[in-house]
Amino acid sequence: MPVCSTLEVSDFDLPELGWYRTLSRSGHHYREGVFVAEGEKVVPRLLETPLKVRSLLISRDWFRRLEAQLDTRPDPVRVFLIEKPEMEALTGRSCYQPVKAVAEIPGRITVDQLLNRLPAPRLLVALDGLSNADNVGAVVRSCAAFGVSGVLVGDNAASPYLRRAVHASMGAVFSVPIVESCSLIKAIRRLQAEGVSCLAAHPAAGGGRLPGVALPEDVCLFLGSEGHGIAGELVDACDREVAITMANGIDSLNVASSSAVFLFELQRQRGHRAE
Repeated sequence: MPVCSTLEVSDFDLPELGWYRTLSRSGHHYREGVFVAEGEKVVPRLLETPLKVRSLLISRDWFRRLEAQLDTRPDPVRVFLIEKPEMEALTGRSCYQPVKAVAEIPGRITVDQLLNRLPAPRLLVALDGLSNADNVGAVVRSCAAFGVSGVLVGDNAASPYLRRAVHASMGAVFSVPIVESCSLIKAIRRLQAEGVSCLAAHPAAGGGRLPGVALPEDVCLFLGSEGHGIAGELVDACDREVAITMANGIDSLNVASSSAVFLFELQRQRGHRAE
């Protein structure tokens, strides 16, 4: 039996549509404990998770495609039916696919809770100073692709649950365990106490360059912003600095690209050890 209720949108001023009228205010959404998911890939992935979904804003065609998924949800979902031109008028922006959702941000976990649930060897990523939500989401997507056990987001970085981060992650934020707003300097000490090596991705690293350096199996990779890199105190506290070998005249990559290179090499070396 369906657990969703549907309403044809005729009044754009309905209070329940407030999240969709304010898509550019994802910081406000975050403070209210919700996030917006968008698109034909991301929303179906959201519906596969146990996350609490508050509502959907979708066309009738997309409702028919997702109705079976909605019927299996453990919680009731309010579905607002609207066609693409009206959705664009409501949201004030172009919509490539007329399918959006609002869901609750999952409860926070701590570094200790993350470590307690993970078997060794652990592969973690920490983000320092990444203020661009698209970059944060893209890094989380790389983390999902390469089997990262969890992501630590520093208290000076954008949340992975901002709308643009959720979209750039292609829904990977739903499956990768995330520790938000943590003190990364404290996290380094805790990780090292648990036998996790901390690697600082640093373009001027004196500790070696990929792929010519052996990397530990139990590791947390620290990534910084493209403009400022990783904070000096974090670099000093890490066990090692590592860089990517690049052509002359190029000193850095976008952090999302760097994350994919590092994580690919970490998994490649793990595979060699397992053979």
